[in-house]
Amino acid sequence: MDGTTLYSIGELSRRTGLSVSTIRFYSDSEVVAPTDRTPAGYRLYDHDALFRLELVRTLRELGIDLTTIQRVLNRELTVAEVASAHADAVDVQIQTLHLRRSVLRAVARSGSSPRETKLMHQLTQLSGEERRRLIDDFIDGTFGKESADPSAVAMVRSATPDLPDDPSTDQVAAWVQLTELIRDEDFRARMRRTASYQAHQRTLDIETEAGDELMAFTRQKLEEARASGIDPLGDEAAPIVDDLVQRFAEAFARVPDAEFREWMAQQFEAGHDLRVDEYWRLVWIVNGWQVVPGLVPVYTWLVQALRRAR
Repeated sequence: MDGTTLYSIGELSRRTGLSVSTIRFYSDSEVVAPTDRTPAGYRLYDHDALFRLELVRTLRELGIDLTTIQRVLNRELTVAEVASAHADAVDVQIQTLHLRRSVLRAVARSGSSPRETKLMHQLTQLSGEERRRLIDDFIDGTFGKESADPSAVAMVRSATPDLPDDPSTDQVAAWVQLTELIRDEDFRARMRRTASYQAHQRTLDIETEAGDELMAFTRQKLEEARASGIDPLGDEAAPIVDDLVQRFAEAFARVPDAEFREWMAQQFEAGHDLRVDEYWRLVWIVNGWQVVPGLVPVYTWLVQALRRAR
């Protein structure tokens, strides 16, 4: 030997904090081979072995596997390269834990059934690309590619729901509801009917024929009712709707009977649909938007109230 200080396996254990059995395992695996042996066959290690063991311990504590560590020690990979790759992996793990936490909180809050819990977990486990593909399939399947209104398609695409990496409980619940909604063929048909009106902000026929004065009065009454929290299916809504039905019947020279009420409901429903409104509400929750961008209609309240069982 050249006088270099050599350490016994016990001394190496004291200096590195690793157990003797762990150092022996690393030696047998040739991760850190002994420098020499005593005449009696005991392993001896030099300063380089000490450094390598300390590096192995650090990388193992960071969750890096022995195969990768061996490549670092063999200079096939740099520590920086390994650190970067594992930092990315840790980011994915953190994202997964955030999603899992949000799902568990949503389940705890809503008391979801085992089936709902499984569905919630499966949907939130989708990658960002898979979630975008799910929405793209919905848009393509709803509007097609030939006869679709470009403005309507652009409006829906501009508000693509995008679940964040660290979603809130409300965002997870909204995402699950949203994915169930867009798979419903009845909803897709409703979206096709209403999206063009919403995209072009078209005036409904009934609005044009009723006139500006009656429509301004109607919107005022509906906004007041909504702001007051009046349930369109409750008794408080009845006098408001009865008054509006009477005014519209006079404007259209019709009898304010059940048939006329249904006709009014159909007319106002042409550009506004309760399930489509629910879609937009869920999109806004998933995306974390604070302000609804002008698509919340007051007419859905009126349609519900008109069709209330009397």
